[in-house]
Amino acid sequence: MGWFGWGRRAAGRKTRGARRERLVALASTLPLCRGLPPDKLSGLAGLGAFMLDDKSFTAAGGLAWHDGIGELIALQAALPALELGEAALEGWREIIVYPDAFVARDLWVDDAGVMHDGEQVLVGQARHDGPVVLSAPDAADSPLLDGWNVVIHEIAHKLDMLSGDANGCPPLHKGMSRDEWAQDWGRDFERFNAMLDAGREHWLDPYAAEHPAEFFAVLSESFFEAPHWVRDDFPALYRQLSLFYRQDPAARLARLPLSVLLPGAGHGQGH
Repeated sequence: MGWFGWGRRAAGRKTRGARRERLVALASTLPLCRGLPPDKLSGLAGLGAFMLDDKSFTAAGGLAWHDGIGELIALQAALPALELGEAALEGWREIIVYPDAFVARDLWVDDAGVMHDGEQVLVGQARHDGPVVLSAPDAADSPLLDGWNVVIHEIAHKLDMLSGDANGCPPLHKGMSRDEWAQDWGRDFERFNAMLDAGREHWLDPYAAEHPAEFFAVLSESFFEAPHWVRDDFPALYRQLSLFYRQDPAARLARLPLSVLLPGAGHGQGH
């Protein structure tokens, strides 16, 4: 990555300094950022400015671009990395933004080794070693504190991919146990799937049951949007997420009413 970075970042430091005040003001209005003290709001703004400088933001599908779209996405993307630093957001270069849900075409191999080719309608996607793709209106709705955040979801995938393919286990910090992580996440993933199989309703988006990587990404967005419910229903995972993100959102956010989280109140999901 060094060949790409030095000149661009040297120029970007001035730009980031000029943007910080504006981003602090924007962050202070976002429900997602409630309770962050001034020093953390400033840190978030600095990391958001890094995102705006480091990533190419591409308007696609006829989207009428304005800087506010990029700033709102950058701040949300920065929140999971607030205590992790810029390095956690490196290794990819582009955020593509559509005016609505978009069609993604993918190839995949099933367990029998058969290649498949298909299309999906998505509101967000994180491609391995490639861009993050987002629907502009869904990204704009995401800071509203309803338990759902497509930007955080896709950034969680990018963090997961820092150790290779997305598998629900990002690179862990020193002092964290990979065995404990696998045990806690595996147990609760199976428990959640069993609940859905039994026809029991749950506030967590059932999309989380699709794959361990989706379980991690959906729990990550819930961790930042509805932390009290994660702490109540998945206490071991809340602890693991707190250790990984080095944050405790339940200490700064009010509890969301359960009615906000139940099926029918949320949005469609990306992957």
